[in-house]
Amino acid sequence: MIIIVTGTPGVGKSVIAKNLAKKLKFDYIDINKFVKDNKVYEGYDNKKRCYVVDVKKLNKALIKESSNKSVVIDGHLSHYLDKKYVDWCVVVKCDLKLLKKRLEKRKYSKEKIRENLDSEIFDVCLSEARELQDRILVVDCKVKDISGFFKK
Repeated sequence: MIIIVTGTPGVGKSVIAKNLAKKLKFDYIDINKFVKDNKVYEGYDNKKRCYVVDVKKLNKALIKESSNKSVVIDGHLSHYLDKKYVDWCVVVKCDLKLLKKRLEKRKYSKEKIRENLDSEIFDVCLSEARELQDRILVVDCKVKDISGFFKK
């Protein structure tokens, strides 16, 4: 089984994904670490302080890594994984004031904070997930344990 956890940076994806993987005894894949470890990027954007990910290479590597395993894949690009490999897509949402505080705590630039708040306001990850995935669960960031929803 493959469960992907997506959402705007800072909404609480990692807390939920790690908790879910632990409760279900699934492997956990952090896309940010996976991108670096597997060099599935085109370069580094110094202004945004992030890797420019090659989504096709990322998906190919994720499919290879997760074949014959039960995994929770955590990252705001996870919803781009082909739906034929995904059993569930969890989209994490967050209150804007709380999200802003979290991003400021991470020392994001004002521009990056605005970009991520706009992404959350316009439901970018949720809209894309609805276009790309079949089985979607939308979760408020205040909910830390959703493991009971998924039956093996």
